[in-house]
Order: sequence, then C-alpha cells, then structure tokens
Amino acid sequence: MIFGFYYIIVFLLALNGNSLALWIFARQRGNSSPANVFLLHLAVADLFYIFVLPLRATYHLTGGHWPFGEIPCRLAGFFFYVNMYASLYFLACVAGDRYLAVVHAVRSLKVRRPRYAHIASFALWALVIVSMAPLLVTKQTAEVNGSTICLQLYREKASRHALVSLAVAFTPPFFATLSCYLLIVNSLRKGSRLEPALKLRALRTIGLVMLIYIVCFLPYHLSRATFILGYVHPDLSCHIKRGLALANRLTSSLTCLNGALDPLVYLFAAEKFRGSVRRIFCRDQSGGSGATSGDLKGTHESSLTAKSEF
Repeated sequence: MIFGFYYIIVFLLALNGNSLALWIFARQRGNSSPANVFLLHLAVADLFYIFVLPLRATYHLTGGHWPFGEIPCRLAGFFFYVNMYASLYFLACVAGDRYLAVVHAVRSLKVRRPRYAHIASFALWALVIVSMAPLLVTKQTAEVNGSTICLQLYREKASRHALVSLAVAFTPPFFATLSCYLLIVNSLRKGSRLEPALKLRALRTIGLVMLIYIVCFLPYHLSRATFILGYVHPDLSCHIKRGLALANRLTSSLTCLNGALDPLVYLFAAEKFRGSVRRIFCRDQSGGSGATSGDLKGTHESSLTAKSEF
C-alpha cells in the first residue's frame, strides 16, 4: 500500500518537472549547448518511464496483483531499465561535457558541439534499447495463489549472468562520472578563471549529480548484487531471502526518484533553463520586469562564462 502511494507522488513530481523541462529545452533547440542536449535526452528518458509508475502503483494498491496482462508487464520492466541506464549514461555525458568545459575550455571548443552531442545521445539510446530488448521477448507473468505476479517489476530472478550484466551496465558510467567530477573539483581547487559564484554553482551541480547516484542508483545495484549472490547460495534461509527481496524492492523504488530529482540538475546545470523558469514563475509577480532583469543577468553571466556554461 505504501509503495502505491509513493509511486503516485513520484509520478506527479516527475511528470510536472520533466514536462516543463522538455518544453523549455525544445524551445531552445536553435541555441543549445552540448550539456543542454544531454539534459534534453535525459528528460525524454524520464518521461518514458514515469508513465509506467501508475501501473506500479496499481500493482501495489491491489495487493500485489497485476491486472494488465503479459505485454504491459514486459513493457514496464523494459522502460524501467531503459530509463535507469539511459539516465546513468546521460548524466555521465553531462559530467564529461562539464569536465571539457572547465578543464579544457579552449581545446574542447571544436568537440563540444550540439550536433556531436545529438549523435552521441542517439548512439546511447540504440545501445541501451538493444541491450534491454531481450526483456521484451521472455514471459514475465506468473500465477501465485490466485494472483498474477509481474516478475519484470523487480527482476526477482537471480543468476551469475545477471550479476555480470549488472556490473557491466553500472560500473562504466558511474566511474566515468565520478572521475570527471573529481578532476573538475581538483581544477577548481587549484584555481580557475571562473568567478567565485560560478565556482559555487559548478560545485553544487557536481554535488547534486553525485547525490542522485548515491541515493537513486548505488543502493539498488549494491542490493541487487547482494540479492543475486544470496539467492544462488544453497544454505540461505527463507527468512534471509525474504529480507533480500524486500531490500531489492525498496532500493528499486529509490531509482524512480531520479525522475523527480533530475529537474533540479537542469536548474543547476543549464543557465538558459534557469532563465526560462525564472521568467515563467516571476512574470505575474513583477509584471514583466522580473523577466527583463533575468534576461540582463543571463546575458551578463553568458558574457563571463561562454566557455563554462554553468
């Protein structure tokens, strides 16, 4: 029951935040940065998945019964994993772009172009979709005590192959993101031409992205690895197995929070996104003057940070 209400709340937060983000990024297509391109694709990934959250909520509100049939069950699991790993890789791309912008500002100008960012993004979409495609062709529902269970929701099957897949999917983007941000922090600590306020904004962006990794993704992958290792152990008691299954569900639910937290990344990482949000929400309060001051401030910051784009 608690899971059901939780998924409804996350759905509402993520839907509003990412819909607004997608609308703003779409309006900025003609004047976009590589970071904004990656954030646009991140918003698309989140929107793909959050429409599955009402199905998850229904599953829990009906006491663990899946009334939607086999195909929706497969799609629910497919979109869950496509969103999670697409999000991981797009956040890694944002980290890489931030690293180039801060540490190699001049030398990276030829590489950091929106066109290349789109090419990299579509390549990542293809990689993730092809990798997760097998989830669409295997039976994922089962009858247990008169109820239909959707096995795809929490992947409560364990195998050594699943453990290898888990490590291969999660480790590269996680360590790439961590490495980029450590190098950025080191560059900012040693001294940078960025103004103090912009350095603070850069550090906030870094902290928020790493918080998303630590809260949303790392617990799930650690719990999932423990779950797999525990289930293949022959001497494990049923009590411990139930505990592992519960931990798997709890940490799986945490991954959904990334859809609600990602709009905060857009606010910190994309200057033009902040300006658009400021104009939308300050228009009524200031009768248009707030939008003008926001434009002036955005123009001033852009002149100072054309290379960093923080």
